Amino acid sequence: MTSPRELLRAMFAAAVDAAQPGLCLPRFLPDPPRGRTLVIGAGKASAAMARALEQHWPGALSGLVVTRYGHAVPCERIEIVEAAHPLPDAAGCAAAQRMLARVAGLGADDLVICLISGGGSALLPLPGAGVSLEHKQAINRDLLQSGATIAEMNCVRRHLSAIKGGRLAAACHPARVVNLLISDVPGDNPMDIASGPTVADFTTCADALAVVRRYGIELPGGARALLESGAGETLKLGDPRLAGVSTHLVATPQMALEAAAGLARAAGITPVILGNSLEGEARDVGKVMAAIALQVRRHGQPVKPPCVLLSGGETTVTVRGNGRGGRNVEYLLSLALALDGVPGIYGVAGDTDGVDGLEEIAGAFIGPDTLSRAWAHGLRPHDSLDNNDAHGFFEALGDSLVTGPTLTNVNDFRAVLVGEG
Repeated sequence: MTSPRELLRAMFAAAVDAAQPGLCLPRFLPDPPRGRTLVIGAGKASAAMARALEQHWPGALSGLVVTRYGHAVPCERIEIVEAAHPLPDAAGCAAAQRMLARVAGLGADDLVICLISGGGSALLPLPGAGVSLEHKQAINRDLLQSGATIAEMNCVRRHLSAIKGGRLAAACHPARVVNLLISDVPGDNPMDIASGPTVADFTTCADALAVVRRYGIELPGGARALLESGAGETLKLGDPRLAGVSTHLVATPQMALEAAAGLARAAGITPVILGNSLEGEARDVGKVMAAIALQVRRHGQPVKPPCVLLSGGETTVTVRGNGRGGRNVEYLLSLALALDGVPGIYGVAGDTDGVDGLEEIAGAFIGPDTLSRAWAHGLRPHDSLDNNDAHGFFEALGDSLVTGPTLTNVNDFRAVLVGEG
């Protein structure tokens, strides 16, 4: 008989498998052009996307794609470069410069296929005028710890960049650009996927400054001048350099949730998809999910058990401690504390790319015995949460979810299994 943890692990695997580039990308490939075909891209899934494209492309092509360290896969005609994530490094900066050089001089008969997935913001960190790589690293670090949403962070990143916010597409003009995107952002807005290097941006320098003020982010002089002067403005809808750009979402968080829901139905469990774009502080979302699970358990509302509550999106963590954490494990620890050992409720949460926070750990599992086992190990769950040390907490219990690089990225996956009885 399948255990609750085995079932939850299978649902996570189904969500990841549904977003594999080899499965979802080929049907979106355009017809070959009269001229050259150049492939560019960035993100944690971009190397796997490049391999899928190579395997299905009927003609000649070449290209350059940058992915996270450890996420490369072998390709024959497309060069794969690795760089750092979530904090950018010199390798990513050099790759961005080379990418701009590769697309220079293309003609109207040429085709650029742009493979973009989550993580591309850090992997293409080319700073704007007056901003150094060290400045971008510091700003990124502060944003990641501030509690800002992914849309807010990417708004700042776009306006401090020399390649994001449509600038890479502008460099490709007059070639036709076909964007193939794997979404890892709430709402699937293309301008927020890797900060939109090849699409129009609806936000402004003023919006970026508002985010900076809202979260108390310290800006170096050059970065502040870039925003306050308007020199960091991005490309807007209607810009003629974007006229030849088309965009396709090849995989989304909703697809992953529906795959997990199908597996649940096959197991005789009612799936309830609560949303594919949930945001907010991770520990607050944990409390809300616990309240819904308890309503199901005690009153059979909104559905009777057995059921599984599914959700996606990207929560945030305002870092106040010095522990090892990530948004998924922080959510789970908060969920476990709010459930307080109620029988019959189990949970999993993980980043579908296999990396939660800075750790090569996707997420973790909880069950009715999580808190009692923690106390038996001498752990203090509330202290772990206060110290943002959920990775340390679940690792000590042997409850971490470790997958290795999944070669895709459709944001976070959360499932709360509520059993009968």
